[in-house]
Amino acid sequence: MIERLLPPGVATAVAHGDPDIPEELLPGEEERVHRSVPARRREYATARRCARTALAALGLPEPPLPAGPSGAPRWPVGVVGSITHCEGYRAAAVARTTGTAALGIDAERHLPLPGGALGHIADDAERACLARLAQDRPGVCWDTVLFSAKEAVYKAWHPHFPRKLSFADASLTFRTEPAGTCGTFTARLLVPGSPYGCFPGRWTVADGLVVTAVHLAAPSA
Repeated sequence: MIERLLPPGVATAVAHGDPDIPEELLPGEEERVHRSVPARRREYATARRCARTALAALGLPEPPLPAGPSGAPRWPVGVVGSITHCEGYRAAAVARTTGTAALGIDAERHLPLPGGALGHIADDAERACLARLAQDRPGVCWDTVLFSAKEAVYKAWHPHFPRKLSFADASLTFRTEPAGTCGTFTARLLVPGSPYGCFPGRWTVADGLVVTAVHLAAPSA
């Protein structure tokens, strides 16, 4: 599913759950989860395996991917990437920096957010946009689409800038395609001094999941 949201040149890999025999963690990867429960370790290891599979699809080595301070992988030089995982789904996407400046993916179960959560992640314009969309496509959990899209935006942002984004630092607008369960979005970045004015993205709802992706082409591309 994630591959449909990203352009050629971005390699992806997906796993639907974790294998019965856990994936082996490579040197440097253990530290992030050495105190975690087994389910979390399996999830983490499977997502790292997806990332290495995607790197191999680009013709690159499959190195250890230790976590940085935020928990995101430290990608090899010349690579941008993103990992996501939710119940029953793990995915990774990677690309060379010669063609991609920023990349972020996210997946969530297609369920409404807990009560009151939308007020913490959406501004007035976003809530109005979601209300209009809900009238046209009431079968879509638009609050979760917004949450997932903002997560993808933050993953695309974080490798480039030390400041952590808040939910209020990006304002999103959505468009639907004729099927009504997929489309595009634009994230307008509200951070003073940001070299990026906006991030373009795509979203889809299928198989009980909301999946979103942000891709910004490198200037030379």
